[in-house]
Amino acid sequence: MTRGPVSTFIEEHYLHFNAAALIDAAKGYEKHLAEGGKMMITLAGAMSTAELGKTLAEMIRQDKVQIISCTGANLEEDIMNLVAHDYYKRVPHYRDLGPQEEWDLLQNGFNRVTDTCIPEEEAFRRIQKHIYKQWEGAQERGERFLPHEFMYKMLLSREMEQYYQIDPKNSWMLAAAEKNLPIICPGWEDSTMGNIFASYCVTGELQATTMKSGIEYMMWLVYGKLWRQGYWVLSNRWRYRRRLPNLRRAHVASRSRT
Repeated sequence: MTRGPVSTFIEEHYLHFNAAALIDAAKGYEKHLAEGGKMMITLAGAMSTAELGKTLAEMIRQDKVQIISCTGANLEEDIMNLVAHDYYKRVPHYRDLGPQEEWDLLQNGFNRVTDTCIPEEEAFRRIQKHIYKQWEGAQERGERFLPHEFMYKMLLSREMEQYYQIDPKNSWMLAAAEKNLPIICPGWEDSTMGNIFASYCVTGELQATTMKSGIEYMMWLVYGKLWRQGYWVLSNRWRYRRRLPNLRRAHVASRSRT
């Protein structure tokens, strides 16, 4: 395999301790894929706001990722970056902000994620208008989908193209939608779009059953092909590495009792 400059640098200099562990992990990843294995990547924290899409989108296009488990925030924040990037505000001195400065940011429509502020009108509301059409349309047709499937439909409708403010090749959600990549997103209701969906249910404009639940995500994970196909999990959370075998054992145990 031809090595690029980053790989060449790492192989030459990352020789010991945690640096060497990175080399071992990268070589294991290569070997796993070369042998026909599948890779799950898990995303926690504000990785989409950190513009992980610049690398992850290309990995998806090159079939180096077969499934993603992530938070609801990572789903929506990649799209926010896609459609509102020019309106983001960086606050490098965020550690020194006082209560009044925090309040001023909020009052001016900026939602701070560490040193980066996401603009409410250009990001949240811009998506809200179009995702609501997907939710409402599905309800009228008596259809139900998972949270990421609604977002895929919104992106693939091309309605959002009018707002693009970054090169779309750097959006991992767009790359995933174009591949129809499986995504597991437990606890989606605790994201901004999840809160907004819940608000429409409170007002009676939408029915909660239009959105498939986190339990249905986990049922798909157990009954789908994932746990039978030798997936690795690339995760910054150790518990994810244990969860797939545990789900499998629980599934087999429940069948043996019936």
